[in-house]
Amino acid sequence: MKALVNARMLLAEGWRDDVCVVVEGDRIAAILSDVPSGAERIDLDGGTLLPGFIDVQVNGGGGLLFNDDPSVETIRVIAETHRRYGTTGMLPTLISDDLSVVEAGIRAVDAAIEAGVPGVLGIHIEGPFLNPVRRGIHSENKIQPLQDRFLALLESGRRGKTLVTLAPEAATPEQVARLTAAGVIASAGHSDAPYETVRDAIDNGLTGFTHIFNAMSPLLNRAPGMVGAALEDPEVFAGIIADGYHLHPATLRVALRAKGPERLMLVTDAMPSVGSDESVFLIHGREIHREGDRLLGADNTLAGSTLTMAGAVKGMMEQGRVGLDVAAHMASATPAAFLGLAGELGRIAPGFRADMVLVDEDLAVQQSWIAGVSRDLEATTAQYVS
Repeated sequence: MKALVNARMLLAEGWRDDVCVVVEGDRIAAILSDVPSGAERIDLDGGTLLPGFIDVQVNGGGGLLFNDDPSVETIRVIAETHRRYGTTGMLPTLISDDLSVVEAGIRAVDAAIEAGVPGVLGIHIEGPFLNPVRRGIHSENKIQPLQDRFLALLESGRRGKTLVTLAPEAATPEQVARLTAAGVIASAGHSDAPYETVRDAIDNGLTGFTHIFNAMSPLLNRAPGMVGAALEDPEVFAGIIADGYHLHPATLRVALRAKGPERLMLVTDAMPSVGSDESVFLIHGREIHREGDRLLGADNTLAGSTLTMAGAVKGMMEQGRVGLDVAAHMASATPAAFLGLAGELGRIAPGFRADMVLVDEDLAVQQSWIAGVSRDLEATTAQYVS
């Protein structure tokens, strides 16, 4: 048994600096005023203790892209890289590819969870069932409509959560309903669908929107589009990239005003450049260049991001004009709820898994815990994004 003391702690009920967090095994056993007898005292030196961050869209990190080698070792490197920036739970994410790659990715995530790779919560399959008109950096020759014969593959994950991003016009409402009935989380993205088509998908079980505003039909005066459907519905979740490049800060604030922090969650859409000094990498043979903190294809299309979850939290505070408590909630409790893990992850509270992150006053990550296992980390003050 361990007792974490001497920190400003963001608990489920708000900030406290006069309690200790008692960890026993992989769980938070109690929040107490005094260290219990026999517990090992862990002094957090006046830092700030937050719930561990959960990122549902992680394409790569540490110089590796999940698509290039969908293996346990790739997942291990990506998860370890993002842990340095406060991510204690993540979904390795495949962008549009051949279905053989999708199958390999699902098997790799199953194997990674079985092997106990820390922080892996499932898989995000972003495409290939998208609209090529809104493909972004996805390769057009990989994109195709969803066919019934592909459904069994998407439902085949044995461990963790499966999140599928699809364009509602590339799938039928019946297909969406079957996926969600099988436990797959359906999210809309890379779509030019009209409002009515998106609404049909929501009515059949779709619960998320992938990087809202980016790569989707916009909100217009007589055509609400996908953005309008996402902002209107009070129950669906939306991911948002708070890197200062994907969205104007005012647009970010509009999304927050419409959705609130309980339904708007921070994501990174991170690429191999996170935790790597490489300035160029390939997606299906196409060069992606890093210019400062932006990733661009040859036609200047944004290609994911160099964002980290620590950077996303700071970006949300600065651009969204919210406090650390709100931004951290959007990085922890909200994605946990989206994944159906609200009673397990995303909060510092008794009974929850002991996933936590310690940051300093600049939000540089000092230490993290996944399932009660800690790791000291070098401060990353200058690496919120890179």
